[in-house]
Amino acid sequence: MPSSRPTKTYLAFDFGAESGRAVLAHLHAGTIRTEEVHRFPNAPVSYGGSLHWDVARLWWAVGKALAKLDKTKLEGIGVDAWGVDYALLGDRGELLQNPYHYRDTRTNGQERFQ
Repeated sequence: MPSSRPTKTYLAFDFGAESGRAVLAHLHAGTIRTEEVHRFPNAPVSYGGSLHWDVARLWWAVGKALAKLDKTKLEGIGVDAWGVDYALLGDRGELLQNPYHYRDTRTNGQERFQ
């Protein structure tokens, strides 16, 4: 007998070291089915002698993925990225500069916590 429970759909963004992707997860009757809906490059940009995340390009890629899903009811959205980088925001929530990329050489030789 088919389940009367509705399918719930979630969107996950994965910002990998060299590429990113948007993946839909359809949850129905305890089963998850995934579907990649968008893939995009995620290369750092170099300026001022440092490597930075290309936040503008990533934001554009997120918008492009969401545009493909404009008729899809999403229960939630999650983001997976490297947890070692951070962005500085201004008083109005604006990005002050592209965050440094974790592969930037500024931390070479620094003590790492064990």
